[in-house]
Amino acid sequence: MPAPRPLLPPPSDEARRQAALDAYAVVGSVAEQPYDDIVRLAVTLCDVPAAAISLIDHDRQWFKAQIGLDVRETARSEAICDRAIRQPDRMLVVEDLYDHPDLPRPTMRVEGDPLRFYAGVPLLSPDGQPLGVVCVLDNKPRTLTDAQREGLEVLARQTQHLLELRRYAMEQRRLLSEREAFAQRLEDARADLQRRHDLLEHRATHDALTGLLNRSALAQLRDNAEAMRLLQQSPYTLMLLDVDHFKDVNDRHGHLLGDRALRAVADAVNASIREGDIAVRYGGEEFLILLPDTHLAQAAQVAERIRQRIAVAPLPFALTVSMGIAAGEPTRDWSEQVFDRADQALYRAKATGRNRVVVDDTPLHHA
Repeated sequence: MPAPRPLLPPPSDEARRQAALDAYAVVGSVAEQPYDDIVRLAVTLCDVPAAAISLIDHDRQWFKAQIGLDVRETARSEAICDRAIRQPDRMLVVEDLYDHPDLPRPTMRVEGDPLRFYAGVPLLSPDGQPLGVVCVLDNKPRTLTDAQREGLEVLARQTQHLLELRRYAMEQRRLLSEREAFAQRLEDARADLQRRHDLLEHRATHDALTGLLNRSALAQLRDNAEAMRLLQQSPYTLMLLDVDHFKDVNDRHGHLLGDRALRAVADAVNASIREGDIAVRYGGEEFLILLPDTHLAQAAQVAERIRQRIAVAPLPFALTVSMGIAAGEPTRDWSEQVFDRADQALYRAKATGRNRVVVDDTPLHHA
């Protein structure tokens, strides 16, 4: 039995060498046809039964591609390839392993027999770090011709090109991923800014307590000629709503319940109007409702629904409202006259006992 070969210490720059190999992310990868073609060419060129692309990874050698070997990896301690990468500037040729007792005796078999012949060309990273070997193997001694040696070196260079293409593709995918991530961050930031803008705009145009539009939003609507033109393409009505005795509600039940009452009014309004109708908290307990393309009779029905919903609102006290309604003509601009008529109708509703809807009966073509 031959004496055991001493284990060689790792090279002094082993950390850099391993980092160079790791940069390719190739160890443990699936089989790929270009690498398989390299070992097939090596077998044909050198007239041997086995060939491999061996990568030295930490404490093992791992075969990216192989022909004629019975394992996919071995311990580094028994890898002749580990000896080859220690002289990265030259090919290692062992014509008969039995003549070199200083070299490891691999346990792997070549077509079932022990390894006798080995020739390997180191694979180098661009900065000269040895990654592994392209090698040919046989179970009997042999000698390579000059042409075979040169061909094996060519195959090693082609393998290096394949590895560089792999790293380049990985780098491009990484850059693409970073660009996509950056673009996504920009889109997220844009969306966040838009959300903030929308929130600020909503807060600027909506009443915080009831969620209805506020007087600022109504002023913007009245100043928007296009919006007013669309609203006035057909008859419209304007409602004014006032909560009855609201000061007494606050005085008797407190402002928290007073706020709850105002929210109940807003809920009743929202539940009674259509999409496209406009509801505004006009003052403390005053609400304005604009109904486009609506005649007085229809508006009166809507107002009555609102009044009835408020009357049965889930509050610990009775709550009623008074409402005044006036009509506007599509051929005229929005004017204060329509508001004044609705306000006069509201005044009559409050003067005649509250908790009712009064419809303005002023002729539309009055002077």
